[in-house]
Formats: sequence, C-alpha cells, structure tokens
Amino acid sequence: MGIARKWVFPIIRILIFVVIAGALVKIAFFGDTQPVSDAASPTGEIVEPQVPVTIGTIQNDVTLQGTVAADDAIEIKATLAGQVRKVMVSQGQYVDAGTEILTLRADVANPDGTSYVDYETVVAPTAGVLSSFTALVDQTFAVGDDVGKVAPPTFHVSGPIAPEQQYRLLNQPSEAQVTITGGPAPFSCTGLTIAAPVAGADAGASPGSPTVRCAVPAGVTVFAGLSAELTLAGGVATDVLTIPTTAVEGSSQTGNVYFVLPDGTTESRPVTLGINDGINVEVTGGLAEGDMVLQFIPGAAAIVDGPLPGECIDDGLGNTVCG
Repeated sequence: MGIARKWVFPIIRILIFVVIAGALVKIAFFGDTQPVSDAASPTGEIVEPQVPVTIGTIQNDVTLQGTVAADDAIEIKATLAGQVRKVMVSQGQYVDAGTEILTLRADVANPDGTSYVDYETVVAPTAGVLSSFTALVDQTFAVGDDVGKVAPPTFHVSGPIAPEQQYRLLNQPSEAQVTITGGPAPFSCTGLTIAAPVAGADAGASPGSPTVRCAVPAGVTVFAGLSAELTLAGGVATDVLTIPTTAVEGSSQTGNVYFVLPDGTTESRPVTLGINDGINVEVTGGLAEGDMVLQFIPGAAAIVDGPLPGECIDDGLGNTVCG
C-alpha cells in the first residue's frame, strides 16, 4: 500500500494531466479541418413542376349571382295623330292584351282637297297594370307618342358576368338553372340573353359589365329584390385530353404550352383549346396523351386560375365560382 501511494497514484495523476494537456493543445492548434458550407451559396436544385396530358371530363358550368326584378313597363303608343275622343280605362287598372285604352279622332285630308274623319282605337300591347296613364279627352297626340304604360305581371333574373367568362360561353346557352335564396325549388329560366353595354348609348353612363338575363316562367312565385344564383351550362366534354389552365398561355381557342423534351429541356408549342372549367382546359390539338408539359408558365405566378376542387371563391364581381 505504501508503494502504491508513493509511486502508482502519482504516475496515474501525471498521465491524466498529460492526456488533458494534449487534448487542449489539439483543440487550440489543430481544430476540425472539415470544410464549412457557405450558407449564402445554393446547394439545392430548382425543378419546375411538370404535369402529364391526361384523359378526363370537363363540365363547363358558370355560376353567377343575380337578382329577381319585375319586367319593365311597356309603352302604349298612339297609332293616329289626333284628339282623344273617349277614354275607356284609368291608371292602376288591370288590363288584358288587346283591351281598348282610348279612341283618337283625326281630320284626314284627301289629295283632292276634301277631308274625312278617321277614328283609331288604341289597345293594350300586353296584359298588366296600367302603371302610367294620364290621357284626357280632347288631348292631342302624335303618332308614336306614349299614352300610358302597362306593367306586366312577369319577372326576370339578371346578374353581371365578367367579360372573360364569356369565353367559356362561346356556345351561348338558351336557359339557366336558377336557385332563389329562401324560395322555391330550382327552376329553368328561359330566353337567356347576354347584353353588353353599347358604347355611346348613354354619354353620362360609366361602362359596366355585360349582363345575363332570363325570364322567370309563369307559375313560379317570386318577388322583386330576391337574390338568386344562376348556373349557365357551357357544355360537357367527356374522354378528352386535359391539362391545367396554369400550363397554358391563353385559355380560349388557342394557346401555348411548354413541352418537356426527352433531354429535360422545354420548348414552346402551340395548341388548340376547347372548353374549360376554370381549373382544367380541353386540348383539341397539339398534344397527345402522356406528353409532359410545365405545370406553370415560366415567369407566371404559380397559382391555380380558379378554385380548387370543393372550394368556392369570389371573382371580385359578386359572383361565386366553385371548383
């Protein structure tokens, strides 16, 4: 035990101190020589997403927000230049189409200088309520003057459509499916028209969006001011070539895609297009099934031009577009 205390323990302590000193020297003068990566230097590779041309079905429905309104009153025109001799109705009265409104009397000159008396009875052009009628006996009218107005008991639904949405309705439908908020079951609204503001028609009016309008069928109870949703069917294409709308420059009739070549490079290729649903577009020429194209046009924002499946968005015009 005396030998261990005198020789062994001191030697062990000296060895420990030597190991510690050597480790400190290595740390101080021979640090880790592995290269340190530069955080400012890129180490990854950006790969532009690609999508294949696939077979699918596109249902081109355009959904708009609209309002129920009463049809405009129809003017009752004088058909003879003369004086009122007899009035048969009064304002606020309901009349049927063809109801006699008033009788006009005129002295008509013959070519030989003689004259004769002519009478003309003005009738209601449609059924409805006389919303405006102030004609009096002995009052004089010229041909084409308004003698009153008839407000028909009919309604229509109308709403704005974005100009670019009309590309999806190149084959304009003749009716729309209408859903009234808090109203009856959805119904077909017929006689659909799309009217665009005519330049110069009203010098004081500001340009607006085109308007979709269709007639509410008889027998459907509605009231002016109700909110409505119009669904316009622009067609259905089944078993056709499709690609995302984000992959195409252009969205109607013609466009360009970036075709992926076998070596991984791309080239711009023209394509012809059919209908689209705001997410996918039909390709009618220029590509084949399985061809690869860039999912997003180079330089364009990588966003989907429309709602995702099951999602609804506002197009900025008060219209809701659903995927």
